Amino acid sequence: MTIRKGDRVRVIAGKDKGKEGKVLRSVPEKQRVVVENVHMIKKHTRPSQKNQQGGIIEMEGTIHVSNVMLVCPNCSQPTRVSRRREDGVRTRVCKSCGKDIDK
Repeated sequence: MTIRKGDRVRVIAGKDKGKEGKVLRSVPEKQRVVVENVHMIKKHTRPSQKNQQGGIIEMEGTIHVSNVMLVCPNCSQPTRVSRRREDGVRTRVCKSCGKDIDK
């Protein structure tokens, strides 16, 4: 996957199309990511030590990685990503501006 935890992404498909947010968690086995304030779901919880009250909590759900696009930190545009290998180190490269995404 070309999208990692901490990346800034824009949603390009689905009910939250156009929203931007930071990737909170990635699940490479299922090719899904959790983006802040995107795909909010309601979870019904029982009272527990952590949550004394119980009830309905709202949290971010996962969305498929094909529905998000990485926002380049250099040109601030959503872009496709290519990979380049230099001295055994892989770096992600922005297809729009050609600059490295990883530092």
